[in-house]
Amino acid sequence: MDKPSALWCIAPFPTANRHMSNASAKPPRLADFRRIVVKVGSSLLVDSDAGRAKEEWLASLAQDVAALHGEKRDILVVSSGAIALGRAVLKLPRGPLKLEDSQAAAAVGQIALARTWAEALGRHNIAAGQILLTLTDTEERRNYLNARSTIAKLLEWRSVPVINENDTVATSEIRYGDNDRLAARVATMASADLLVLLSDIDGLYDAPPQNGAQANLVPLVERITPEIESMAGASGSELSRGGMTTKIEAGKIATTGGIHMVIASGRIAHPLRAIREGGRCTWFLTPANPVTARKKWIAGSLEPKGTLTIDAGAVAALRRGNSLLPVGVIKVEGAFARGDAVVVRGPDTAEIGRGLVAYDAEDAERIKGRTSADVQIILGIAGRAEMVHRDDLVLGHA
Repeated sequence: MDKPSALWCIAPFPTANRHMSNASAKPPRLADFRRIVVKVGSSLLVDSDAGRAKEEWLASLAQDVAALHGEKRDILVVSSGAIALGRAVLKLPRGPLKLEDSQAAAAVGQIALARTWAEALGRHNIAAGQILLTLTDTEERRNYLNARSTIAKLLEWRSVPVINENDTVATSEIRYGDNDRLAARVATMASADLLVLLSDIDGLYDAPPQNGAQANLVPLVERITPEIESMAGASGSELSRGGMTTKIEAGKIATTGGIHMVIASGRIAHPLRAIREGGRCTWFLTPANPVTARKKWIAGSLEPKGTLTIDAGAVAALRRGNSLLPVGVIKVEGAFARGDAVVVRGPDTAEIGRGLVAYDAEDAERIKGRTSADVQIILGIAGRAEMVHRDDLVLGHA
């Protein structure tokens, strides 16, 4: 999807109140997306009777991931299963666990989970990178930016990040809420354009299909409305911690962030291939794209904490779609931290745009006007090349 260079003149979101498919709307294709987050739940990954991963099923999913990866797409996996695997390794009895028991089981199970994914992807010569997140990591700005940078580097190296809740350090409760919403947060963090929720069920139905009533699959949701939310049911699996309600909530997070979402069955071999071939599923559409949504948020929702004044050459570079480098900055004002929003002004003090700055104010002052090669010497570390990355920069009208 194209990345716009200026977002203050974006057309507003559609105002139509349709929520399901119509004659003109068509589901997307898996081939339309460049960065895909795949969420896998415990009930799909773990055989509760055998107390181990479903290796044959996982091998088929890894083959699907490898096929997409081989097409130069970026793939991220959000995987549950640490507690389930840990309690199997420790031979803990069935039933609810106390918080400290869950944390300890997760500590053991996380090793097994990471090894399982590393081996499955390694058979296709793909390196897996483990990332453990907490609620704080997706909400607190500095932690968020650090996690985002790690994900970006792993993808640059053509690794597949395998992400899970850091259940071992949870305090108020063992979970983020569920890995559906965590996956949606990861998708927005990574600027993905598609979130795939592999589920016990093959999509959203207009009535609970397990109750024996007439239930119809909803193949396409153009907008999540109260009617759509009312269709959500409850969790029906012992190992699964999320139900259709949490999937709809994940859909809200994803589509608001410019990300399409699809719910599909994970109870079949090659589930991603099935989506690709037009298998039964429910698509949730977004009217934006990840970069558009992110830049609208930067432009309209964040209070600037400082100002960067740049020279004419830097202004021209930004207009061409480049990032803002330290060498182009001639003045730093304000008390801001890394990740805060700042106003970018030209040498005539006219506002050029707004963006998220990659340095604290003190460090920005030290490296302003200096080349990227000088930054490491001045700061004593290999800092980021950009003062404001172009993906975090919103330009005003020329």
